[in-house]
Amino acid sequence: MEQKDLFKELGQIRSLMEKSSKFVSISGLSGVLIGCYALLGTLFGYYILHSPKSSDLLGGENLTKQNILFITAILILLSSLLTGWLMARKKARKNKQSIWNITSKSLLFAVSIPLVTGGILSLILIAQGYYHLIAAMLLIFYGLALTAGSIYTFTEVKWLGILEICLGIIGLCFSDQGLLLWGLGFGVLHIIYGFIVYKKYES
Repeated sequence: MEQKDLFKELGQIRSLMEKSSKFVSISGLSGVLIGCYALLGTLFGYYILHSPKSSDLLGGENLTKQNILFITAILILLSSLLTGWLMARKKARKNKQSIWNITSKSLLFAVSIPLVTGGILSLILIAQGYYHLIAAMLLIFYGLALTAGSIYTFTEVKWLGILEICLGIIGLCFSDQGLLLWGLGFGVLHIIYGFIVYKKYES
């Protein structure tokens, strides 16, 4: 009995240490929702690029297809950030934890450098007309951000990041398939990741 109690106490200590050093308020369901946003954006992008009726949305010569895709991507990004923050705050309150602490600050700093770098590079590519490289660049730098931040949260985040990088590299080789790979990376992989995190840590 004493040995069992010792193992139990050691397990509790380990759990407390992990909670103090890891940001575990990330919601798996938010990953699923973010993936759904991305898939909807991908379908809309495909419609804009390939449907002859999409010209009705361009408002004459005021908007180009690239502008609409860029605006769509920004809206998806803002919606994803808001969803992730709201659901993380809800999960943190449920677990009686603070969403803003040393670990979350470290996580934010780790992911911000690759994300900001990738965002600036993407704007430069857009300004120079290299639209076919944007999806691959976003996937690669998003994957780098996830792998950099994974030491502060779930291990699954690291594997999601590695897969995103792989898709981005494939996107550089097949730049005409950028929209499809973007949907796979930000959509399908996010949904799978979200379900895994939810089933493993929340259900």
